[in-house]
Amino acid sequence: MPFYHKLGKIPHKRHTVFKKPDGSLYSEQLFGTIGFDGMSSNSYHEHRPTQVKEIRGSYSVKPKVATANNIKSYRFRGFQVIPHPDYLESRKVMLTNSDVDIILASPQESTNDYFYKNTDADELIFIHKGSGKLRTHLGNLDFKYGDYLLIPRGVIYKLDFDDENNRLFIVESRRPIYTPKRYRNYFGQLLEHSPFCERDLRQPYELETNDEKGDFLIKVKKQGEIFDMIYATHPFDVVGYDGYNYPYAFSIHDFEPITGRIHQPPPVHQTFETDAFVVCSFCPRKYDYHPESIPAPYNHSNIDSDEVLYYVDGDFMSRNDIEAGHISLHPAGIPHGPHPGAVERSIGQTETEELAVMVDTFKPLMVTEEAMKIADDTYHKSWLDH
Repeated sequence: MPFYHKLGKIPHKRHTVFKKPDGSLYSEQLFGTIGFDGMSSNSYHEHRPTQVKEIRGSYSVKPKVATANNIKSYRFRGFQVIPHPDYLESRKVMLTNSDVDIILASPQESTNDYFYKNTDADELIFIHKGSGKLRTHLGNLDFKYGDYLLIPRGVIYKLDFDDENNRLFIVESRRPIYTPKRYRNYFGQLLEHSPFCERDLRQPYELETNDEKGDFLIKVKKQGEIFDMIYATHPFDVVGYDGYNYPYAFSIHDFEPITGRIHQPPPVHQTFETDAFVVCSFCPRKYDYHPESIPAPYNHSNIDSDEVLYYVDGDFMSRNDIEAGHISLHPAGIPHGPHPGAVERSIGQTETEELAVMVDTFKPLMVTEEAMKIADDTYHKSWLDH
């Protein structure tokens, strides 16, 4: 949950006269969520942000489902997703339900020709490969390997990449994404036992204020379709804003793991939450320090949630034959656990260098046709004794 942030020029009081140097008024916009009950920011624009010249049409980006009712464990080889020059074209939905889309993308070029706005969902973009700058109407953020970029729904943005070698793991949430409640006090401040604090969250640091009229293409996602809308003024025309609703960045390398004498359950790795799923970060850490501890995770049954693990880097002790960029899906209804030999290998180990992102959903995930193109169809047999 972001904290109060102010950037650029704003008037002393909300909803009062705020004049440009020539005496005309800046245009105020309340940028809020959940009606008037959620987080919001007040922004001030060179022009009215309501001027739509044309809607040129739309096209569907709804994922095509291959398996709607799945009980099979899968491994998907994420780096086999084919790179594409265009950012939006590169986004391939792997897993989906009514709350979330889990997406892989390998864009080769920056979004030069258009702006993008997702009105359906918050976007959590994990940078696996690549670096560059996230540019938004509420300010810019630099990004690099290991960064989470949290872009609230409705933010207009572009991604500028430093080169063409980019790999992104994207969680597109139709529910607002927050920091976990148990890490915060009743004022919203992150507590001492939280594995990160406010100084780890990077806020937008610069505004691009463009006082321009013309034809500006914004690709707007709404209800699973992309609409090509032509705005009469430059979307990045904000001179200042303040509030709580804005994009921010958090590096997985700034997550401080919680450890114990015996194996700790996955919730200690939680980084973000919604009321429909959680996101966890598995980071380099010391293993359990009880003299007879078993560092490998114990077998457990997924009764109420599907577990998705995206492998980023390092040695994944509990899995055999897992590489960076792989995704494992362990669906609700069946138990899962370490691969054969993993428990024995883990005994006596003192630390791990693994890096991974986990998404646990409370509704079942459907496997898409795009996912089946990179699926290991025999993964569910990998726990058999040989």
